[in-house]
Amino acid sequence: MAPPENKFKLANERHLARMRRKKAVVDASIDAAQISRGLLLLNTGNGKGKSTAAFGLLARSLGHGMKAVVIQFIKGRSDTGEEAFFRNAANLTWHVMGDGFTWETQDAEQDKQSARAAWQIVCEYLQDETIDLVILDEFTYALKYHWLTIEEVSEALESRPLMQHVVITGRAAPEALIAIADTVSEINLIKHAFKDGVQAMPGIEW
Repeated sequence: MAPPENKFKLANERHLARMRRKKAVVDASIDAAQISRGLLLLNTGNGKGKSTAAFGLLARSLGHGMKAVVIQFIKGRSDTGEEAFFRNAANLTWHVMGDGFTWETQDAEQDKQSARAAWQIVCEYLQDETIDLVILDEFTYALKYHWLTIEEVSEALESRPLMQHVVITGRAAPEALIAIADTVSEINLIKHAFKDGVQAMPGIEW
């Protein structure tokens, strides 16, 4: 039986060999990535955290001195923790354009008009080269309920300034939107406290 110090040495050598191989693969991937352009990111799925992830990215971009815009579809409240936190941030414009969740408004035509009004503002930003990041929060519902067409959305996104990044959040992203996105993250639901009767808590849900 090998002494304990020999086993430790062998384990370290195997680990070192694995890490060297992994570093070679990672370095090769970094070297191969030579394209510099704006990205379209999509956070979808039934789990909690899609908007939260987008706002984390917002903080990162502002930290780099980038100019950003948030346009919120569906959501109609202006007392959220994220808006309060970012309200006075330099280089940020925040629009709350929804009337509330569809089961609350119960007015399909009004919801459509609100979505189209928000989309007009979005289109202005998607043509503005001074804007580095555009976040379209809960935007997928505008496509799900046919307030907007995927054709007009795709055309606007694909003709935006070369270096402009866009983040879209919302459930049930259509395949056509997934197809044109550069990075797609699906956040799945395993458990949610609300199912056990826990109220939506400030700082967690809003």
